[in-house]
Amino acid sequence: MRQMVRMKGGGLLLPCAVLLVGLLSLSSIACFPGQNDAENVVVAVTILPQAAFVEAVGGDRVETVVMVPPGFSPHTYEPTPEQMMQLSRAAMYASVGSPIEFELAWMDKLISVNRNMLVVDCSYGIDLIKTDGHHHDQDARNHDEHGDQYGGHGTDHHHHGGPDPHIWLSVRNAMTMVTNICEGLVQVDPEHEREYRQNCAVYLEALQRLDEELTAAFEDLENRLFIVYHPAFGYFARDYDLEQIAVEQGGTEPDARYLIRLIEEAREHDIRVVFAAPQFSTRSAEVVAAEIRGEVVLIDPLAKDYIPNLRSVAAAIMQVT
Repeated sequence: MRQMVRMKGGGLLLPCAVLLVGLLSLSSIACFPGQNDAENVVVAVTILPQAAFVEAVGGDRVETVVMVPPGFSPHTYEPTPEQMMQLSRAAMYASVGSPIEFELAWMDKLISVNRNMLVVDCSYGIDLIKTDGHHHDQDARNHDEHGDQYGGHGTDHHHHGGPDPHIWLSVRNAMTMVTNICEGLVQVDPEHEREYRQNCAVYLEALQRLDEELTAAFEDLENRLFIVYHPAFGYFARDYDLEQIAVEQGGTEPDARYLIRLIEEAREHDIRVVFAAPQFSTRSAEVVAAEIRGEVVLIDPLAKDYIPNLRSVAAAIMQVT
């Protein structure tokens, strides 16, 4: 599979092989910002899990700039002037690439700060699924059908029935994202290609083991439904044949009629836990939990410590399903 990237903001998407040849031929007269012989390669990312991916591949040779810091949501966050200054040093930006609000709202402005940085679409090669805030088993659509990340999606802001932006919460998707990041690092720092590819292979093996572990753990579950406030775990549910039921609907608080249906379904399936994320209010989750005589349990879709965090998420879901 060819890996695709975008250069200089509004440039065309081109195969990595073509770009790599061009970059090597120009290496004596030009270089990417944020990278030279004496400094680490500065890589900007949108969310913390991507920082884990970049650091796993880049090791000590990279410095990451995270645009959505801990405790904030990529659906609502606005970058600070200080972050914009940090971005000006970046040799590469690894975008999530799915229709996540932060990138839809800010990506053009981020690129304008540093038009020479390489922009890598981490979602290239990933099938996007639809989200309706309830069950996960929607028809998948190939990412290529959506067109360019910053044009084809337009104003498709995580609405009812739109593409689910939370691609990183699938371990299988994460493997594709890590591979795309590796290809980007090789382009901005070809001198250390061998090291990046070796690190990438090691991390991909760890992700593969995690996927096999979770597949086996979920295999014999009888009740495969779980309730979450924000519908972030659609890809996770798809991978392990689970079903998420979301309290939130279309990015907004649910109406009374929907809450009644949700509570009835929870009682029918003897569900006693509502999962919530630390980045969101737990008010509606607490209402549902009270009605089903259950509790609210926090699971973090944006933790940086990716592999241990997904193990913790899986363990929490298995305890209540």
